[in-house]
Amino acid sequence: MTDVVDPHALPATAVTNLRDLGGRPTADGGTVARGVAFRSAELTSDGVPDDPVLTALGVRTVVDLRTAAEREARPERVPTGARLVELDVLADLPGNAAAQAATLLTRPAVLLETLDGMDVAEQMRATYRRLVSSPAALAGYATFARTVIDAQGTPVLFHCTAGKDRTGWAATVLLLAAGVDEDGATDEFLAVNPAVRATFAPLLAQLEAAGGDPALVSPFLEVREDYLRAALDTVEARFGSFDGYLADGLGLTPLEVEVLRRTLRADA
Repeated sequence: MTDVVDPHALPATAVTNLRDLGGRPTADGGTVARGVAFRSAELTSDGVPDDPVLTALGVRTVVDLRTAAEREARPERVPTGARLVELDVLADLPGNAAAQAATLLTRPAVLLETLDGMDVAEQMRATYRRLVSSPAALAGYATFARTVIDAQGTPVLFHCTAGKDRTGWAATVLLLAAGVDEDGATDEFLAVNPAVRATFAPLLAQLEAAGGDPALVSPFLEVREDYLRAALDTVEARFGSFDGYLADGLGLTPLEVEVLRRTLRADA
């Protein structure tokens, strides 16, 4: 049986989970433009500036959605010729929670201790609700949207650490703004799981060797449809609709919303 090739995945060597949002159909029969918005895991390899796949993308702007603690622990490497925009969308989390984010994925013992007795899936859903409603997230994603609007700033590559949660919501915002329906946005959201699981496989092996049960932490190390549903339900509850989120949450003007849509569409 032949494996299905993901047309959005890009095989770079210096970064994992690199994807082009383009090519997805919109609800009105259009198409999301290729080569405008890319997503990935963190850009921390020394090979990033000279990676041939990244170079070929012609990225002009990199948006780093990580916390200050994450950036300090694993400094950013930017593709040659690109500018860096740092947007900590979790900046208003309690200080200890933000600091933990930089260590959980590199210290199995700390991860086990932190997640012990916790409803991890519910904690993830709560994080997604914050990505929609917290002041830092609203400010960060507003700046992110305006960065994509800037014609001098595209193509844009955006990422967090694993490229699944903060990055997943950013990708969802762009796809919905372009006119992709929720099913299409969810398909992109879940499509990162193979790459994410491959990235975390060594960590799960370490956890198992340390006596931990990988099943207990798997909700933390993957994306699930109910996580995105928690975010979308929060959009509906707080802002009434996705259009309301763009206008009242992110503060985008009607002109900015229209420019964002046109920027992201191949048929605009």
